[in-house]
Amino acid sequence: MPPAAAEPLTPERILATTEEVLRRFGPTKATVVDVARALGVSHGSVYRHFPSKAALREAVTDRWLARSVVMLEEITSAPTGSAPSKLESWLEALFEAKRHKAGDDPELFATYTVLLAENSGVVDAHLTELIDQLGRIISEGVAAGSLAAADVPAAARAVFDATGRFHDPQYAADWLSPTIITEFEAVTALVIRGLRA
Repeated sequence: MPPAAAEPLTPERILATTEEVLRRFGPTKATVVDVARALGVSHGSVYRHFPSKAALREAVTDRWLARSVVMLEEITSAPTGSAPSKLESWLEALFEAKRHKAGDDPELFATYTVLLAENSGVVDAHLTELIDQLGRIISEGVAAGSLAAADVPAAARAVFDATGRFHDPQYAADWLSPTIITEFEAVTALVIRGLRA
């Protein structure tokens, strides 16, 4: 049932509704008209906030990716805990977030996989944020003497790349394996051991 017309039309409301429309129709069939219909407004009203279908899809993708960045930032900027412990927690949180997104709502995850391919600029910015967070954790460890890295940005990128199987959506099918947790723990332990001072 469309929401009451008196409810203000905000970008956030449009994005939340777009997510539902994408879940229902998939990325190839969902249209701005479908979003407008679900909101109980004209498609022109949606275009006042997002100038094109591509802009709307990009904003939805950014919103989806931002959720994990916020959660991981809490770990990154936590005032307590050693850098190796933070690094382990950060990698685990990223993996769990991706696994839950893929497992809890496979239709929406598949939709976002398509949207990610369409919005490489948004994805690149997201990856840069994640690698920056890793760099901050590693830098903290270097300063404390618990981690060693001559080139922190390169080390952060290497950690991200080495653990790609546990956060890159192209490996989502692997995340269903009964041994995936053991494999994740082994890789994470190896990565952290390799960075220890």
